Amino acid sequence: MLWLQSYGSRLLQMVVTVIGVSFLTFCLTWLAPGDPASMLLEASDTIVSEETLAQTRHELGLDKPFLVQYGNWAAGVLQGNMGMSYSAKKPVTAKLLEGFKGTLLLAFVTMVLVVLISLPLGILSAVKRNRLPDHLVRGLSFIGVSMPSFWLGLLLLYVFGLKLRLFPIAQSEVTAAGIVLPALTLAIYMSSKYMRQVRTVVLEELNQDYVTGIRARGLSEMAILWKHVLPNAMLPLITLLGMSMGWLLGGVAVVEIVFSWPGIGNMAVRAITMRDYPLIEGFVLWISLVYMSINFLVDLSYTYLNPRLRREVRR
Repeated sequence: MLWLQSYGSRLLQMVVTVIGVSFLTFCLTWLAPGDPASMLLEASDTIVSEETLAQTRHELGLDKPFLVQYGNWAAGVLQGNMGMSYSAKKPVTAKLLEGFKGTLLLAFVTMVLVVLISLPLGILSAVKRNRLPDHLVRGLSFIGVSMPSFWLGLLLLYVFGLKLRLFPIAQSEVTAAGIVLPALTLAIYMSSKYMRQVRTVVLEELNQDYVTGIRARGLSEMAILWKHVLPNAMLPLITLLGMSMGWLLGGVAVVEIVFSWPGIGNMAVRAITMRDYPLIEGFVLWISLVYMSINFLVDLSYTYLNPRLRREVRR
C-alpha cells in the first residue's frame, strides 16, 4: 500500500503543478504588452478600424474578464482543445503535434549519439585515471562545454554545409541528411558534460569497499567493471539522461533556429514573435507535462533497477 500512497502523492503533485503553471502562463500572456487582435489583423492586411478590432476581440474572447478567459481555456484543455492558433489559423494541438514530430526525431538521434560518445569515453577516463587517455578526454570535455551550442552549430554549418557541401544548410522538412548536423551539435555539447559526470560516478563506484573485496577474490578488472560497477553507476546516469530527454523534447530553440529545423522550439519562438498567445500557452503546458512525466518514469525505473527499492515497495 505504501507504493500506492507514494505514487498517488506524486500524481497529485503533478496535477497541482500543471494547474499552477497553466495559471501563471495565462496570467503572463494576459499582462504582456500588445494587442493580439490588432497584430492578427495587421498581419492579414486587414483595415484595422475600431469596429473590426472590437469584433475580432469578441470572436477571440479577449473582451471577457481574465478569470473567465482562463476558465474557458482550462475547460477546453481538459477536453483536449487548447484553442486556435492566431497566426496559423489551426488548432493549437495540431500545431504542437506538427512541431513535436521533428523534435522527437531530433531528441532520439541526439540521445543515441550522447550515449555512444559519453559512456565509453567517460568510463575510459575513469579507468585510466590521471593517465594520457584521462587527460585527453577531460580536455575534450572542457573544449566542448566551453563552446556555445549556437556557435558550434554555425561552425558545423560553415564547414560541412557551405564548404564541403555534405549536408543541407537550411530546410523546412524533416530529412535524414538534415538531422545530422543539429543532432551532432547537441550531442557534442551534451556529451562534453556527461563525460565528466560518467567519469565521476564510475570513480566513486571503483573506490567503494565492495570493489576492494571483489579484487581480493581475484576477479578481473573487466568483470568488476561490467558486472558490478556499471550496474550500480546506472542509477544516477538514468536521472541525467531522463532530464536531458525532457530538455530535448521541450524543444531546443536555439539549435532548431540555427538549422531551420521544423521542431517545437522553433515554432515557439515564432509564436512569441507573433504574439500567438494560445500557442505559447499550449507550448509551456506541453513542456511542463513532458518534464513531470519523464521525472515520474525515472522514479519508476529507479524502483525497477534498485533491488532495495523494490523490496521497500513490496512492503
